Amino acid sequence: MKPRDELTLSTADSKRLKRISARRGRRNPSKVPARLTRTAAFAPKRQGLITDSRFKRLYVVPGHSVIQVSGRELGSQHRDALYAVFRLDRKETHIIDPDNTWRRRAFASKTTWRELLRLMGVSAHVNNVATLVLAFQEIKQVVITAYEGDAEILLERFKEGSLPKGGGTMGNILYDVTWTGMRLDDVVTITYGDWTVEAMMKARLVSLNADIQFSLKSDYAKSFWPYIDGMNAHSFVDEEMLGHLTGKEVVAMTSMERSNFRKACRSAFEDMVRVGGIVSWQEEVRGLGRHKTRRYHYHHGLQPQLELELRPKRTT
Repeated sequence: MKPRDELTLSTADSKRLKRISARRGRRNPSKVPARLTRTAAFAPKRQGLITDSRFKRLYVVPGHSVIQVSGRELGSQHRDALYAVFRLDRKETHIIDPDNTWRRRAFASKTTWRELLRLMGVSAHVNNVATLVLAFQEIKQVVITAYEGDAEILLERFKEGSLPKGGGTMGNILYDVTWTGMRLDDVVTITYGDWTVEAMMKARLVSLNADIQFSLKSDYAKSFWPYIDGMNAHSFVDEEMLGHLTGKEVVAMTSMERSNFRKACRSAFEDMVRVGGIVSWQEEVRGLGRHKTRRYHYHHGLQPQLELELRPKRTT
């Protein structure tokens, strides 16, 4: 791997990033590192988050990401704040350490609190500015480590208290956030962390329909939509994957927990229909007896009309 300050965007990658922004149905999309759309690193809740600085957890979404979060637990409000940042235009800059012994390539975005709140679909009010400031402060407390390798082996070693072997990348999502004041039109400057910069320099981005994301009310829907929108060639998702996206193991749940989880999944799909992310969905029961599982079929809201069917009846 090249040192971070030697990474450059090729002509092909530059064109790819422009195509990402131009995908149909996406007005000012949120250009998000893929691993931050296919991860359970953001708990599907806003309250009751673990704030202990010793917090450390490995989140595994098989086939997509193995991410360790250290420093505190992140929730839906942190995901929303980051996705708003990823909608902003950014310029290349450099981070120089206080002793001037090294410099690192980075990206920075300049905006106002009013613009950030507008991008999130939140009313322009100073109370919402204070909420956003707190979210950024909490995000800066977190160190992200993305591991490469077999998800099951990595998780087993982590549970044993051992560091996973193999490749990995550690760093912060945001390096710095500064502002001239907390009035709506005060200027905010956001500098991306080294982990995020590396993902962007390698063009590992997903174009997310952020208008849909910020319109969702269900925290579960906010966990599911980035995966569904980023996997636009798919038309179904198994509940096991939905469990991974929310940091849960469906097979390990009690009957009551599984019932509550499925209720939350149904509500999430209804929420995605409400805001136009998907047009319809259907719950398929698979297996027999105690081994029954669920598969959720859906029609993406941006698919051509000819591909749509009448809204199917759901299994309750």
